[in-house]
Amino acid sequence: MRLTAENQAVILAHYRAPHRIGLREPYDIEVRHFNPTCGDELTLRVSLTESGADAVVGDLSYDVQGCSISQASVSVMSDLVVGRPVAEADSLHTEIAALLRGRATEADAWPEYLADASAFREVSRHPARVKCALLGWTALRKALS
Repeated sequence: MRLTAENQAVILAHYRAPHRIGLREPYDIEVRHFNPTCGDELTLRVSLTESGADAVVGDLSYDVQGCSISQASVSVMSDLVVGRPVAEADSLHTEIAALLRGRATEADAWPEYLADASAFREVSRHPARVKCALLGWTALRKALS
């Protein structure tokens, strides 16, 4: 899979120096997720502040074994969802999944607020890798449901 140099640099930066990696306590929810297609594995812990409709993702920690795409994607996801209300975090999953599955490749197809997540836009051209990019997002949705 070939990525532009800019997108590859973002993904490799998150892969080499992942944000919020390492399982932490306390946590409210723990989810394990496995991608049978490639063997990627993730344990995700989420801490919430507030409760009910006011719940906010207060912290997110994880342990991931897998390719650079899945590892970098979880790091990027953590940056995007910590501090956001649960409903917004869930909406981000829906939006990113739709963009990846829609094979969006143009820079303007990804809103600016998705920040480093836009580096994954070229992954959409490789359907087998979309599941890698969505590993963390799928686990997060499961945790928040």
